[in-house]
Amino acid sequence: MSKAVFITSVDGKPGKPGQVYYQLAVRTLPQPTPQGRELLIKLSAASLNHRDLFLRQHLYPGATFDVPLGADGVGTVVAVGPDVKNPQQWQGKRVILNPGVGWKDSPDGPEDPAGYKIMGGTKFYNKGTLQEYVTIDESEVEEAPEHLSDAEAAALPLAGLTGWRALVTKAGEKNSGKGAAVLITGIGGGVALITLRFAVARGADVYVTSSSEEKIRKAVELGAKGGVNYKEEGWQKKLLEMLPPGKQNFDAIIDGAGGDIIEKSVKLLKVSELLYTWLPCHGILGCINISNNV
Repeated sequence: MSKAVFITSVDGKPGKPGQVYYQLAVRTLPQPTPQGRELLIKLSAASLNHRDLFLRQHLYPGATFDVPLGADGVGTVVAVGPDVKNPQQWQGKRVILNPGVGWKDSPDGPEDPAGYKIMGGTKFYNKGTLQEYVTIDESEVEEAPEHLSDAEAAALPLAGLTGWRALVTKAGEKNSGKGAAVLITGIGGGVALITLRFAVARGADVYVTSSSEEKIRKAVELGAKGGVNYKEEGWQKKLLEMLPPGKQNFDAIIDGAGGDIIEKSVKLLKVSELLYTWLPCHGILGCINISNNV
């Protein structure tokens, strides 16, 4: 048997979006049996995203009481389906689950006409990671890096893929690598923080915005060159003054704050570059928006 966590309501009916807070329920399910090319994974850790809160508030598309919550998870392969070509490749391996399906190779967006479907709590994809056992196609897992703990590995997939696509795939190698000036707005959220770590590791000069001085200080401890409080008058000018000699504008801006910051931030970019924002889709990989600097 396998225990799993679902959202539930007292009467079993959907509440009004934003006016309800669904309770959590633990259910016992039959342990699944891997079919075809599926792997059976015994989950050891799962992490939460803001979308899980939105699901409980009925503010996320497709919320359902019939699919376990959780988009991120890590576990050990304990059985394989009959069509797995190389069972020994997976048996006993610790793996990270791909948090969604429908987007494999295209740099522009999901290949699936129905879009990118994320695990956990919706009618669009019947898998979730807040359970003890889950089956998933062998193409939808990656071996977990040895240096990451279960908790660290479980927190990587959704935020990590979103941040990497915005920083590297969309902004590009030149605008996110060594010597590039990258601005990350609204530092403090999961995607913003992991994007900061990626950018610092790639050798970029990273700057941040926040309304919290404490968050700015923490970002500097993690490698940012500096940051400003976007509630202060003239914060854009202060940022430009922080750039190293020879730099007049930012090479890329990764936005997770939204609001009028998008309009103001885009003026900090060099002409013809782009600003990338994930906010309108609350971190969903398939909905990174692009705005031209004009």
